[in-house]
Amino acid sequence: MAGGYLDWMKISYLGPAGTYSEEAALGRAEQLAPERANPVPFATIPAAVGAVEEGDAEEAVVPIENSLEGVVTHTADLLIHHTRLAVRGEIVLPIHHCLLIQPGLAVPDVRVVYSHPQALAQCRAYLACHLPHAEPVASLSTAGAVADMRESERPAAAISSLRAAELFGAEVADRNIEDVRSNKTRFVVLGATDAVRTGRDRTSICFDFSEDAAGILHGALGELAGRGINMLRVESRPDRRSLGRYFFMIDVEGHREDPAVREALAGIRARASIFKVLGSYPTGKV
Repeated sequence: MAGGYLDWMKISYLGPAGTYSEEAALGRAEQLAPERANPVPFATIPAAVGAVEEGDAEEAVVPIENSLEGVVTHTADLLIHHTRLAVRGEIVLPIHHCLLIQPGLAVPDVRVVYSHPQALAQCRAYLACHLPHAEPVASLSTAGAVADMRESERPAAAISSLRAAELFGAEVADRNIEDVRSNKTRFVVLGATDAVRTGRDRTSICFDFSEDAAGILHGALGELAGRGINMLRVESRPDRRSLGRYFFMIDVEGHREDPAVREALAGIRARASIFKVLGSYPTGKV
């Protein structure tokens, strides 16, 4: 081991090559040292996470939230319900989408647009304005959308990255088509353990309550406010056991080993029926 990492390691991500997840994984490799970190694509987010759980990779890089569309529910539910891996890092990427088209096709003739659901949603206004007669169709990834476009029997386009266009030789019809230019996606790095304290950390937790009562969430959040701990993000996800019951996912400033954070987490744990620290890790630049 060197600095807590293997001398040579695999980083799994949602493939294929050309996805924004690959760009994030390459960024993670750059952080660790590119000569000893090898990003490896997997077909789905669960497969990328499963590679770490099964020992086929040391880390997984998966999207967790977008500045336009909010939480990536697939990842959130996986963290809450299905994996024991810990969040050990984060990477924040500016997301700039391109409109790719079949060779020789004019944009007004496009009748179907392929992309990942998140990308389609991030370009909703652009599509309504420039391609009002085209049907948006979900692909497994933004890079996979290029293959779907090529195989389509209808005049087709894809929303993907400039890197995907370069990798697959696709024609770029338009650039920066996202509805908001400040569009960003936050990716989390998952591994067997979380990170050591750096002094500029974020801690992610999730919890639920055994019964509903007035002020119950307010009381839990009061454990943070009473200690001056800044809450960075809060999300709710169905608990999958009954209608109207939720898990709460919260990010706070600080590391789980900071005294004030440790006390606050203990207070929330005492109020919750299920409580899980997802990890403490250095904050990425937004």
